Amino acid sequence: MAKQLNNNELRAIGFYESDVLKSAGKLAKNLIKQKEFTKEELLAWYAKILENPQDFTDHEVFGGIAQAIQVKQPAKKTQKKQTSQYELKQDKPAYKVYGPEQIEAGALQQMDTAMKLPVAVAGSLMPDAHHGYGLPIGGVLATTANTVIPFAVGVDIACRMCMSVFDIEAHYIAHKDHLLKSYLQNNTVFGLDTKNMNSLPDDIFDNPNWKATSVIRGLRQKAEAQLGSSGTGNHFVEWGILEITEETKELRLPKGKYLALLSHSGSRGFGANIANHYSKLAMERTKLPREAQHLAWLDLNTEEGQEYWIGMNLAGEYASANHHQIHRKMAKALGVKPSLVVENHHNFAWKETLADGTPVIVHRKGATPAGKGVLGIIPGSSAQPGFVVKGKGNPFSINSASHGAGRLMSRSKALNSLNKKEVREFLAEKGVTLIGGDLDEAPMVYKDIHAVIAAQADLVEVLGNFTPKIVRMADPDRRKGCRED
Repeated sequence: MAKQLNNNELRAIGFYESDVLKSAGKLAKNLIKQKEFTKEELLAWYAKILENPQDFTDHEVFGGIAQAIQVKQPAKKTQKKQTSQYELKQDKPAYKVYGPEQIEAGALQQMDTAMKLPVAVAGSLMPDAHHGYGLPIGGVLATTANTVIPFAVGVDIACRMCMSVFDIEAHYIAHKDHLLKSYLQNNTVFGLDTKNMNSLPDDIFDNPNWKATSVIRGLRQKAEAQLGSSGTGNHFVEWGILEITEETKELRLPKGKYLALLSHSGSRGFGANIANHYSKLAMERTKLPREAQHLAWLDLNTEEGQEYWIGMNLAGEYASANHHQIHRKMAKALGVKPSLVVENHHNFAWKETLADGTPVIVHRKGATPAGKGVLGIIPGSSAQPGFVVKGKGNPFSINSASHGAGRLMSRSKALNSLNKKEVREFLAEKGVTLIGGDLDEAPMVYKDIHAVIAAQADLVEVLGNFTPKIVRMADPDRRKGCRED
């Protein structure tokens, strides 16, 4: 018998009234049993009916369900949307700033504003922080348990790091550099609107939440086309050397130097469209003073709030799948399976509990989860080392750490003040081969990663050092891409 639809899958696409849910499930069971429809076909039909039930009331198969939806489960889009006006608190709660001497005034001001939100509960600012939209990059903000701020998650939802470590000695890079370079060129795709024509089979699209909302359904084709690709800006895939100085139970590898692959990218056009759609809705529903307008939130008890939460989490799974596609291809090219894989998000929101037991939504915009024992990756730049770290679970940072070195120089300043010759010479001195890249991502636009790591000694323990050697980035493109981390 073909696989049946379950209630969770039906709820995910929009059935919420119990009698209608029961009727939809019963009809689906009979139609699948009689082999008139597959499970996937039924999900597609049901999604269309939920969107416009009035168009299907006379349908010979689905008319009864369409009529039941109209009577017992009115279309949510007809429900009145509430807009509320809010003022900021006069006094902001205290929050911890790590490495304040390394943080620009604009980022500190943005964090001060965020802490004055009526829904703000706690916050912290990481040493790589710099100015962003609404919440600064490097900002960590805990809000009341029913509120999520799209711009405090970021435009590139679930932008993340992923590292594969191979049981291959480090000198392999020097001897096989042309081969490793070709692997990068043949197995990666970069760019704002690029499509990946050679993606591997993947079960990411088996998730029923791809049919959960009209916004997600409208973006599925784009997501399928971009699976396994990377964006612009600071996104990269690179070969390098991971040095483990002490054997630890977390890394499960003897001390030594290993060939490793490190990637940084997110949820591509799918995540960006989710972010932009619901950021706009949040600003329509939640009216704030001008300096805080990009910190507008959605209530998780509302339709829009739930839709964003589903979309954000789906973007997280999709971003992870993008990395896994790249790493699977590289491992296949090498003919060796990785001995260790480490990965983490850094543009996301989580349901967590503070040290005092308060339930909150923790937004980490350009910040790495660093709960006690949690592994993560903090990269430097194309000419600086990165670090595999273990979180210490510091409550003052809300179990967070930096997500990188952080920018010293704006993109426009970098493009206007640097030249390609000096960047090439700098990279050559460091023994780094760069494929693609632009002046706004030159290594000299970033802070000293060693100073950034030193400023968060209370937040993470360093387990290994990663040195980039062959770096692939997007070719120069002046169009606006992912610029939020």
